[in-house]
Amino acid sequence: MKIVETVVLLNRGAFAASPQWAQIRDQIHTAITKAEWPVGSGAFTIYPESGKKSGQGNGVVPIKAMPMKVLRDDGWTLEYKWEVATKTGTTAKGRKKGTRPGDIDAAKQFDQGLVVVEWETGNVSSSHRAINKMALGLVAQKCIAGVLIVPNMKLAQYLTDRIGNIEEIRPYIPLWENLSVAEGVLELVVIEQDGESTDVPRIPKGKDGRAKEGMLAALVAKG
Repeated sequence: MKIVETVVLLNRGAFAASPQWAQIRDQIHTAITKAEWPVGSGAFTIYPESGKKSGQGNGVVPIKAMPMKVLRDDGWTLEYKWEVATKTGTTAKGRKKGTRPGDIDAAKQFDQGLVVVEWETGNVSSSHRAINKMALGLVAQKCIAGVLIVPNMKLAQYLTDRIGNIEEIRPYIPLWENLSVAEGVLELVVIEQDGESTDVPRIPKGKDGRAKEGMLAALVAKG
């Protein structure tokens, strides 16, 4: 997988300028470039078919399997339960209830704070929720850095229809750039396929845009 752009939304404070963040960032980027299709090929080649019609195009979730394995092997926690943007309320019977947002794809605690990583597998609304959750984490000092991985349109055109992508996010960048955050990092990493070929299989899709659990587990374990 190729990284074609890194969009820095926030880069403030001592940690952002530190050698440790540079090392962590390199670790995340290295993991991203390990995304491959077909599995075991050592490169990311996509079947060039639009995902606009049902049953066509490529799935998304399996793409992150190898990068997540690389991060896990480096000590990151996958599917990290993060108490940010938790909703609270009461039931009809007056009992307290809470709704926690979905888990973070990967997170690791460092001396300066928590670093979180999300790989976009939903639509652009999902992208906004992911960025906002990480931004809120920075504002509330519950993380020190957040990274969202999104495709560019060269890749997105072949994935699940309406997948979140950098072009739909760009108009909102000034909003995140002007958050009142004194310390922390917020970045978007933009990815693109290494190549295209009709000789490779389509990346499988699953219900609600997710691959079947057993197949994804096998992909993560491979290698």
